[in-house]
Amino acid sequence: MDGTFELFRAHFSKRPGHRTPEGREAKATVGLAESLLALLHDAAEAPTHVAVAFDNPIRSFRNRLFDGYKTEEGVPAELLTQLDGAEEAARALGLTVWPMAEHEADDALATAAARFGGEAEQVRLLTPDKDLSQCLRGARVVQVDRVRRRVIDEAALLERRGVLPASVPDLLALVGDEADGIPGLPGFGEKSAAALLAGGRHLEQIPRRPAAWPVGIRGAERLAAVLAAHWEEALLYRRLATLSLDVPLPETLAQLRWPGIPRARFEAWCGRLGAGRLLAATLRRQARWAV
Repeated sequence: MDGTFELFRAHFSKRPGHRTPEGREAKATVGLAESLLALLHDAAEAPTHVAVAFDNPIRSFRNRLFDGYKTEEGVPAELLTQLDGAEEAARALGLTVWPMAEHEADDALATAAARFGGEAEQVRLLTPDKDLSQCLRGARVVQVDRVRRRVIDEAALLERRGVLPASVPDLLALVGDEADGIPGLPGFGEKSAAALLAGGRHLEQIPRRPAAWPVGIRGAERLAAVLAAHWEEALLYRRLATLSLDVPLPETLAQLRWPGIPRARFEAWCGRLGAGRLLAATLRRQARWAV
């Protein structure tokens, strides 16, 4: 799970605010815990092995490659101060936490998908981020958008975006990814880019002559000129959109097994945050407790 996304979603939700007994803002942290509890007890998901990755800090090695890449700029200060607390909340639920510094949460998820995709019955990447689609593998590695309640496998990606997983970084290089600060190339839309990348192609396999492009791409000559003029930028944007598969995650698949909520630790965490209502609701739902 992309914990940073869930933390941001909780912060901007309409749920009531929450402050700790010391007066610290904790709406997003408690909201994250509620979201994780809902996931852990969701009969449809029934997760057996769970890890939560966080961007803490927001910046990564990609910021050294491109000045325009996403930063903490514009993120409310009261949200940034909850990143450490969010990791603590996940650990209080007995979950493995992957705090990223040099890399991003998406890199951790991509590494895990590549490493455990052959061992697990299914790897479910809980994030709506477009770049995670490059990790899909048939119906073995899938992406879950909890907001829209949608599961995306390789076939669904091809139907929806017209490309195979291997071409996703190339697609984002052309059309951009606003969430990550990747601008893309002027004039390229998803349809034209997907047509050029169909069949698992990469940027290098796009013909330089527009006459060789697939029929039906509007403004082919202009787009070919744009690609030629911004070739180096396109390669950089693809590098930014390509997820790392070598993040040093120490756990084996067996070590990601979720044993249940460690009751004493969770109760102590609720006490520190003044989250009595959350604790009471967890007790009422007959939560799964660690033995």
